[in-house]
Amino acid sequence: MKSLCDKLQTIGADILDSEKHAQRKQNSVQLLAVSKRHPAQVIRDAYACGQRIFGENYVQEMLEKAEALADLDIEWHFIGSLQSNKTRAVAETASWVHTVDRFKIAKRLSEQRPTHLPPLSICLQVNISAEASKSGVCVEDLPKLVAEISKLTNIRLRGLMVIPKAESDSSRQRKVFAKVRKLQEKLNTDNASQGLLLDTLSMGMSGDMHAAIAEGATIVRIGTAIFGAREIS
Repeated sequence: MKSLCDKLQTIGADILDSEKHAQRKQNSVQLLAVSKRHPAQVIRDAYACGQRIFGENYVQEMLEKAEALADLDIEWHFIGSLQSNKTRAVAETASWVHTVDRFKIAKRLSEQRPTHLPPLSICLQVNISAEASKSGVCVEDLPKLVAEISKLTNIRLRGLMVIPKAESDSSRQRKVFAKVRKLQEKLNTDNASQGLLLDTLSMGMSGDMHAAIAEGATIVRIGTAIFGAREIS
């Protein structure tokens, strides 16, 4: 069985290979290790292998792990659904939030971000496949939300995040991710005079990572391929 370090090394090599195949700059894609439902010790082990950024889906779980691993310079990314009554804890703990989909949440994060910390980096979750079962702002409402959020302080709007409908065909995967990239490009063009520059596309997981990188992903979110089956019940 592969060790944790071997798994991280293999995925890192796959990312580098995808970057090269897509003629992208080396190390332009970050690996976000999705550690939800795995104990703090496993994260500590991954940190010892060189991994520094970790994604959590549940607020209380992230807080407990952040406390247990406070001696490590981990960059926590919150990637789960965020309710308004839990924004303060996330604003005080995370460096990134990938799942902002409405102005109310962004405003609370901005107001509750401690001033001694750098601005909180956020991505807007876009419901790119228009699935009723998934969270995210619809494509038509995205420009208005960007305009509203870009005026807030203490947060920095970095880009877009998507969880597309599952698709096994790589060409169809790429078509969806290309749509997201074009959305980002248009938002940057339309808001250039306001100084807005979205530099992040959080898209791609184990099954579609290569297609996402080919279409401009800057963060890929990988969990089971690193940590195996979830351990915390």
